[in-house]
Order: sequence, then C-alpha cells, then structure tokens
Amino acid sequence: MKTLLQNVHCIVTCDDNDSILRGVDVLVENGVIAQIGNLGKPEADEVIDASRLILYPGLINTHHHLYQYFTRNLRHVQNLELFDWLTALYDIWAHLNEDTVRLSSLSGMGELMKYGCTTCVDHHYVFPNGAGDLLAAQFSAAESLGIRMVSSRGSMSLSRKDGGLPPDSVVQTTDEILRDSRNAIERYHDASDFSMRQVVLAPCSPFSVTADLMKQSAKLARSYGVKLHTHLCETKDEERYTVETLGMRPLAYMESVDFVGNDVFFAHGIFFNDEELQFLADTGTGVAHCPCSNMKLSSGVARIPDMLRLGVPVGLAVDGSASNDASNLMDEIRAGYLMHRLRYGAEAPSGYDLLKMATRGSARLIGRKKLGQIATGCAADLFAIRYDRLEMVGAERDEANLFGTVGYHLPADAVWVGGRMTVKDGALLNIDEDKTAAESRTEIDRLLKSAAVS
Repeated sequence: MKTLLQNVHCIVTCDDNDSILRGVDVLVENGVIAQIGNLGKPEADEVIDASRLILYPGLINTHHHLYQYFTRNLRHVQNLELFDWLTALYDIWAHLNEDTVRLSSLSGMGELMKYGCTTCVDHHYVFPNGAGDLLAAQFSAAESLGIRMVSSRGSMSLSRKDGGLPPDSVVQTTDEILRDSRNAIERYHDASDFSMRQVVLAPCSPFSVTADLMKQSAKLARSYGVKLHTHLCETKDEERYTVETLGMRPLAYMESVDFVGNDVFFAHGIFFNDEELQFLADTGTGVAHCPCSNMKLSSGVARIPDMLRLGVPVGLAVDGSASNDASNLMDEIRAGYLMHRLRYGAEAPSGYDLLKMATRGSARLIGRKKLGQIATGCAADLFAIRYDRLEMVGAERDEANLFGTVGYHLPADAVWVGGRMTVKDGALLNIDEDKTAAESRTEIDRLLKSAAVS
C-alpha cells in the first residue's frame, strides 16, 4: 500500500535536525515513510491533498493505567493525595474483570488516539483473583483501534496485612508474578522495529512489592531483553516510607535491587536531588513525566529543566485517568509547558521541547528508534491538524510550539499508525464510538455497584 500526502502545508519533523518543512510531499509505503520532498507524481494507491494540514509525528504516551478510565471524576476521592487516594480506589479496582479492562482500554486509548497518540504504554498492576486474562483484553482493544501498545506487566506482592495499601484480593505471590510475566513476554513481546505489541516488566512501586520481586523481575526482564518500569519519587510520603522502612532514599533502593540503567524508566521522578539527577544521566535511566497527574494529586513539580540539561532521558505521559481524568497528550504538552513556566521562568522547556518529549523523548524511553519522528525509514505514525480553522488564527505562525504556547483543544483531523488511517475528521475509524460508550457506561455501573459506590 502506497499513500502520498501531497503538498503538506507544514511538517514539524522532530528529526535530528529539528527540521520544519513546507510544501513538500510524504510518500508512505507499507507502513514506513519512504520519501519526503517534492516528489512530483509518484505511483500511489491513495493521494491525499495535505495543503491545509500541519503534520506531526505520532505522540507516544509512556505511562498510563487504562483501567482507571472507569473511575474518573469520582467525587469522594477528588481532594485526596496519593496514599489515601490509592487506598480509597483499590476497593473499587478489586472488582475489575476482562470486560472492564477491554472497554476501559478501548475508551482510554481511543481518546489518546483522537488527540494524536499512536503508541500507548500501559502499566497494569491490579490482577484480582479470578478476573481473567487482563493483558489479552488490553491487546485485543489495541488491535481493534489500530494503536501500537506496550503493556507494562505490573505487579503487587504486599497487601494491607503486609503493610502495603491494596487488599489481599489484588496481590499475587512472587512465583505467580514471575510465571505470568514470563508468559506475557513469550506470548506478546515482538522486538521488531515496527512492532505493534511489546511487553515491559513493571513492579508497581517500592511500597507495594518486595525487594526480592524487584530483583527477580529485573533479572527476568534482562534475560529476555525487555524494558523495566516502576513508579518512583512521586511523593514525599514515598520518600519517607523508603527511608524509614528500607533505610535509604528511593533511588538508592532502586540501585540496590538492580533497577537502574538504560533499560529502566521511572514514572514521575519528582523528588530527585542533584546527585541523583546526575546518576540518572550517567546511567541512562529515564523518567516518564506526568504533569497533570502531579498537579491533581498535589505531588509536586519534577525538575525537568535540570533533567534535560543533564541529558536524562525524559518522555511524556498522561498517567492513569483517575489521577488525571483525561487521556490527551496534547493537553499534557500544554499543562507541562505552563507548569514549568510558572516554576522555572526562562529556564522552562519550550512548547517544542515538550512536543519532542512526547515524541523523540518517549520513543527513547521505550527503545523505539523508528518512532517519534517524520524521517525516511521511520514508521508512518503521524497526526495532522488543519491550520486554516478559526481556532488556529494566529497560532499557525509557530507550528512547532503551538501545543504549549496556545494549546489545541480539538481532536486531530487525521491520524495514521503504520500508514493506516485510524482517525478521520476527529472520529475513530475502527470502532463504533457510540456503541463502545454505551457498553462502557453499563460496565462502570456494574463496577461501582460491586464496590458499593454511588
């Protein structure tokens, strides 16, 4: 299949040279960008007039909890901070099943895709007894939508009786977790450049798993060549927990359990000190930055300008919907831009820096060199918005920065994943949105009723 995007108004490539191209063509062949330039009239199966479009690389969401999409905007948890918030919600999440996970994944990734996201990394760590094959449900949803998915096979082994936060019904033994993790890698992980399915191993956090599970997960992941992921340095409560319980700061604990290196990325990373930031840079250990979640839960502001200056790998993420209440990376760029302008002033990352964080930076975190840029030989993961809309008047004067400086509050006009169009005129092409919404609301009612939440 060959698709020609003809006479593109503007291309923000996010390539190695930060190229901004105007009035050129993009030829996509078999899911890969084959040529960029003034191509005349090459043979193509489909020709698209792109003269009104600004074209961007597909956004990559590096940390999510898709099951949380069904516990968004619950009144009784809105003013809680992380530990209390988790405790309140675990009793609802204990009632997840395959239908909950499939439909919440369709809804959450559907929203992500409509706003330009072409790859989603999900961190699923709640596995209630008898809930079914939840990773299969996620990958099925991703396949239906046509989005690339990385499933971070999460885990919890410390329940409330062990001093953790979750109920016994959603934790597993170390042996169960390692067995299921190995099965997930062997069943789903595809390491090829243009893979649609990959697996990451992701024990939930220092306060929800044992040191032995962290070490065993790291050993298992490295034996298969897959990435490692966990929450770290998200709150001062976590820092106090590790210091008081484990006798060391969170990052030192991670080093002690073999959870640092260029195959590791942490979610949040707010409370690193100067020496720890340098250690991250020296070891290539990455951070998934979640600005909206960090603000909503009053967690704090990550030191992103310092990370970028030192060369720490940084990607962008929306985090779980219940701690953000949206799955929209365009909004995340805007929120991150404004957050850091408020905290750091002139030292804050630009709107384009945040865009690159959501594309090249995120691709680096998950080890996907062929994603995150518009360049020959890279995946044809793209999204486009029309520059000639009323809402874009004046904004189009700086296409590279506009998601931060002005913001964009409409779905993308078009999204392609591997050269296949998945969104057209702001609507998902591969699922029935109305049917999915109706089924999802029915499942939310069941979930909340099961937990006696009104």
